[in-house]
Amino acid sequence: MEAKRRIVLVPVPAQGHVTPMMQLGKALNLKGFSITVVEGQFNKVSSSSQNFPGFEFVTIPKSLPESVLERLGPIEFLIELNKTSEASFKDCIAQLLLQQGNDIACIIYDEFMYFSGAAAKEFKIPSFIFSTSSAINQVSRCVLSKLSAEKFLVDMEDPEVQEKLVENLHPLRYKDLPTSGVGPLDRLFELCREIVNKRTASAVIINTVKCLESSPLTRLQHELGIPVYALGPLHITVSAASGLLEEDRSCIEWLNKQKPRSVIYISLGSIVQMETKEVLEMAWGLSNSNQPFLWVIRPGSIAGSEWIESLPEEVNRVLGHLAVGGFWSHCGWNSTLESIVEGVPMICRPFDGEQKLNVLSLESIWRIGFQVQSEVERGGVERAVKRLIVEEDGAKMRERALFLKENLKAAVRSGGSSYNALEEIVNYLKRE
Repeated sequence: MEAKRRIVLVPVPAQGHVTPMMQLGKALNLKGFSITVVEGQFNKVSSSSQNFPGFEFVTIPKSLPESVLERLGPIEFLIELNKTSEASFKDCIAQLLLQQGNDIACIIYDEFMYFSGAAAKEFKIPSFIFSTSSAINQVSRCVLSKLSAEKFLVDMEDPEVQEKLVENLHPLRYKDLPTSGVGPLDRLFELCREIVNKRTASAVIINTVKCLESSPLTRLQHELGIPVYALGPLHITVSAASGLLEEDRSCIEWLNKQKPRSVIYISLGSIVQMETKEVLEMAWGLSNSNQPFLWVIRPGSIAGSEWIESLPEEVNRVLGHLAVGGFWSHCGWNSTLESIVEGVPMICRPFDGEQKLNVLSLESIWRIGFQVQSEVERGGVERAVKRLIVEEDGAKMRERALFLKENLKAAVRSGGSSYNALEEIVNYLKRE
């Protein structure tokens, strides 16, 4: 009997999740699998489908409109999305099985799209869970899934509990667990329980690298009891570009004229919103540092501001430029991996819990970045830029970042940990 060759991908409709999922799709496509992407009715991946020739895009009917996300907030939206999508996703898979002659080797779904597990079970199709965040963030969710919101709130009033280390996860403390800015804790903990419930999944694929997160990966595999494949960094695991937004490359010409390692590059992700006052303080601080800088400002990213023009969203080409000596980032996981791949140390300005966890690793484990403390003001910005670009401390961070860069490049080459993990997944799927 011929092996099943089609893989169904179910990404979360958000840039930071879609991009690595599509990179995974490209990697598997290069290994001979056909790719079908199932998407909701808003933030469609296929709006940029020319980047993915040969991929099939299918829309789930009756998925929630974007206005619901604005009204409910992210946690409630995801819980609601999973409730409303389960039946229509089953219908969608039933149709695909009819059309494709039962040729589905696997469903790979984003951890937040856990409604996919019911269809995989019903139709007896192997499934993998895909995580776009760090392994330490995954383990944090396992920890939170076992807690009661009420007890946690009471316990966290005790400074000793706040500083207590999470078992076997040095240097993670209970106060570092990603609970801030997400709405009611009971709903967050409920979502964590759903995410860490592996259902009938055969394995977890995670966009990280063994040499970066060896301990959290071991702990995660122990918690879940199924294989955990670290395939990252996916943007170099598959060489072809797969960004969803058009790049603006006019800045490369300007970078070519700058001295090596002299430019600070600033990009704060695809969903962060800043207040105008903070932007002005950053601008003055950057100007006072007398270092050249390149700042990516996304349309609508500054509250109450209409004048913002679109600048590059994809950071790899800029980060890899010889002129770039440091990266000021919100420290989302994609940006963190991109920076390490280019050997560029970071100034960290995290906004939410998951980003703060990434900063913990950057600052305390890998020691290739530091956090801008409290509110942003021009003096602090100037000092941070000089520390990273001019001072000895920054030079040492750059050395460590370049060392990690070589390790990450080795991981995706033949015989490397990520290369081998991809081979294992492909062999598993071809056996099914």
